[in-house]
Amino acid sequence: MQSKTMTEHKKHSPLQVKVGIITLSDSKSVSSHQEDENFVSSTEDLSGQIIKESLADQHEIVAYQIIPDDADLLLETIEKIRKVGAQIIISTGGTGIGKRDITIETIKPLFDKELNGFGEIFRYETYKELGTGAIMTRATAGVWKETLLVALPGSPNAVQLGMKIIKPELGHLVKHMKQ
Repeated sequence: MQSKTMTEHKKHSPLQVKVGIITLSDSKSVSSHQEDENFVSSTEDLSGQIIKESLADQHEIVAYQIIPDDADLLLETIEKIRKVGAQIIISTGGTGIGKRDITIETIKPLFDKELNGFGEIFRYETYKELGTGAIMTRATAGVWKETLLVALPGSPNAVQLGMKIIKPELGHLVKHMKQ
């Protein structure tokens, strides 16, 4: 559901963007296999694979990392992925309210601009599906150093929802971050 004006506006957005993926999980990081400096593989990382597969047909995946729930390591990984050219970094996991959930507290202070609408739409859609349990979701997105950071929950269903919301806007977001 897009207006004619929005369709025209998006015409000048890049069709392909460079994306980095980070999965935060203490258990999955132990079982992952390092393919090279920027890529890992893990048959257990369903959520990271959903992100990768949903983008691979149109966008370039420049890095894919599985790391434990560690704030310093997350910041280091974000910087490393940004330096290899990622325009967008999508993370999954660590967004809950448990003691080991550090993603939101780690990335939110980085934001130069927060995309409040992403979290609002995510929670609204989650509420329609799950009811009041949606109050626990803290999915967020924001811009840091002309790089979009998106933090999704770790559940595969939540990742699918997040990708449904953000994927159609990736090129448009990159266009505006550069202005």
